[in-house]
Formats: sequence, C-alpha cells, structure tokens
Amino acid sequence: MLAGLDNGEIDIAILIGEASHNGYRRELFWSERVLVALPSSHPLAERELIHWTDLRGERFLLSATGPGPEIRDMLLGRLSVAGMQPDVRMHRSSRETILGVLGDGLGLTVICEGSTGARYPDVVYRPIHSEQGPMLVGYSGYWYDNNGNPALQRFLKFIKTRHALFFNIHTNTIE
Repeated sequence: MLAGLDNGEIDIAILIGEASHNGYRRELFWSERVLVALPSSHPLAERELIHWTDLRGERFLLSATGPGPEIRDMLLGRLSVAGMQPDVRMHRSSRETILGVLGDGLGLTVICEGSTGARYPDVVYRPIHSEQGPMLVGYSGYWYDNNGNPALQRFLKFIKTRHALFFNIHTNTIE
C-alpha cells in the first residue's frame, strides 16, 4: 500500500497499526477490538473472553494478504516465549475462505471486530484481552499532505466528521 502511495497509484492507505515513513501524513482514524475466531467445538469457545496466554499452543491460519502479515507479527510478539514461537500458517486464501474452514477444526484465526459481519457455520468469535483489558488495534490513514485530489479531500472530511477527529486537512479545497 505504501508503495502505491509512493508511485501515485493510490491517494490514501489505511493500515493496521503504525508504519513509519518520512513524507507521509499519518493520522489514527479508529480502533477495533481484536477477536479470535474458533470452531464452536473448541474448548475455548465456551468462554466469554480469551486471554493471550490461553492461545499458546494453538494453530493459527492467516491470509498472506490484507492484515494477515500484521496479525502474524502481533501473534509472534504476544505468544512467543523462551524460544517457542506460535504455530502460524500463512495461506494464499482470503480471510473469508479461512473463516469458512475453521468449523472443521483446522485451527483458529485472529480478526478485527469489523470483520465479524458475516457468520460462518460452526465458528464463534471471542474477544482477546490483555493485562490492560480488551485488545485494540488502531487503523491509521497515510497520505501526502500536498495531494489535492478532491476525492481524497472529501474522504478525509468524511472520516474526520464520522469519527469526531481533530486533525487538520491541509488544502485550499476544503475548510
């Protein structure tokens, strides 16, 4: 996505977490809870919430695209202990395809709350909690401040209003 910004193919990238890159404007747009999707037959499915430590020793299925690599990094950071790393398997399938096979007991996946609109047979979603409470991830927008594309400016104004954000839009086309 950031390469698309660099070469002018796209006007804005919305990514999980924070990427540092000189030259881009970055603003946090919103946050979502992090959930684990698991088969309804899994022992953890009976719990109302899941702690990171409950997920050690589980197999995770993630898409190699979209937020999959960022979620893999989150799992590695949260679940790696004393030389042991979590069993994370990256697939060239969509997140939706992975959710569709979880009911067969092939593993678990981690998603953000905004991805829970669709229901899949024998799959349940449970919030993941850290020591501080519900696990949240932020979605940030990245763009060039000098980009005067009217569509980008309208989108930024919409996001700013929709989420009651306080960033300034630097352009002469929108106040």
